[in-house]
Amino acid sequence: MNALTTDHLPVVVIGAGPIGLAAAAHLVERGIEPLVLETGPAAGSAVREWSHVRLFSTWGEVTDPAAEKLLAPTGWVRPDASTYPTGGDWAERYLQPLADVLGDKVRYGTTVTGVARAGRDRLVDAGRDEQPFTVHLQSTDGREERITARAVIDASGTWSTPSPLGADGLPTLGEKTAVSRISYRVPDLKDPAVRARYAGKRTAVVGSGASAFTALALLADLAKDEDGTHAVWILRRGIGSNTFGGGDADQLPARGALGLRAKAAVEAGHASAVTGFRTQAVEHDGDQLVLVAEDDRRLDPVDEVIVLTGFRPDLSFLSELRLGLDERLQAPTALAPLIDPNVHSCGTVYPHGVNELSHPEQGVYLVGMKSYGRAPTFLAMTGYEQVRSITAALAGDQEAAERVELTLPDTGVCGGAGLFDEPENAEQSGGGCCAAPSTLQIGIGAPSSTAGGC
Repeated sequence: MNALTTDHLPVVVIGAGPIGLAAAAHLVERGIEPLVLETGPAAGSAVREWSHVRLFSTWGEVTDPAAEKLLAPTGWVRPDASTYPTGGDWAERYLQPLADVLGDKVRYGTTVTGVARAGRDRLVDAGRDEQPFTVHLQSTDGREERITARAVIDASGTWSTPSPLGADGLPTLGEKTAVSRISYRVPDLKDPAVRARYAGKRTAVVGSGASAFTALALLADLAKDEDGTHAVWILRRGIGSNTFGGGDADQLPARGALGLRAKAAVEAGHASAVTGFRTQAVEHDGDQLVLVAEDDRRLDPVDEVIVLTGFRPDLSFLSELRLGLDERLQAPTALAPLIDPNVHSCGTVYPHGVNELSHPEQGVYLVGMKSYGRAPTFLAMTGYEQVRSITAALAGDQEAAERVELTLPDTGVCGGAGLFDEPENAEQSGGGCCAAPSTLQIGIGAPSSTAGGC
């Protein structure tokens, strides 16, 4: 791209979540004009959907340095760095104030429907890199718009595209017709309507990560007050010594406590586990549902199903761009080997930036949870480092772009099975994924715990 012809254009940032707003803050710090496009009506709209969930990580680990500098003149003070925010806290006490400081650099109610090179579809080579990007938009009132941009940073996350019930990665037979009885989110049982949905009911919880732990713990608490409440925990794999994580040995105490709560739910009889169950169909039995496995096992009827099998990126609106993505994880090619849950049962993902996140299409970047594709082990601080590096590169400061400015904490216990909504079909040595220094997910895309984490 010819900087002389495009440097007057804004950098479009898709998504006003934690990483998208951090990207905007870094761009402002570099003297580059950002334009943040958010589908929802407020900053952190996805985060607000799990406002009842408490993060595993403290306030000191979920705010970005450039964002703090931008907020400081307003009198904003970061909450106690040692305390754990909920999703609602994060949105109201940090994300919205940050968006308010950015002002008209953030547009709400605006959905990106496509991104391309101006006048060049995916096939055309000639003059491609010299053209700006065209970003196709649709507002909540249906109005369409086209804007041009010098670069595009996609921080839209994966929250809007949860993985389905089917063990093959596709919806099971009958899943779509049973959608009124299936949820893909951790329930907020403080909401009276949600509480009534599960009180006194049999609920299947599908998944082996921290979101599943959370649902089991919440339903166990509900069972103490509401007779007949019972969870059927469905795992595609077996139960081993590390199924419930590191427990008291976990260096993230809130995460360890969550695993212990889930274990207690099973031991107390509030939840029963079904292992090696790979769902291929959902059938109706009167007002209830019956899950059928690939080996023809049929579960007793349940009233509700909560599917917590991870998330995946929506790449549909990027189809005219030349992205370099791993064929399995749908993450940038250079990043994928570092985060592949099929390989990394114990290890670290070093802080990374523009080099690992670049694509054949120059000037477009997937960041935050979306950069990890289907891998579940994202760290918020890693996302902040991603956008710091990318914005430095956009400003022409290659030395800063390639310099590592993040030291990750030593956290986690190796061998914890399926932590953080791990894709259950991933085969892992020792049956688990290691939540090591940079493979800790804290609050982006897939919230995980009312006991202190996501």
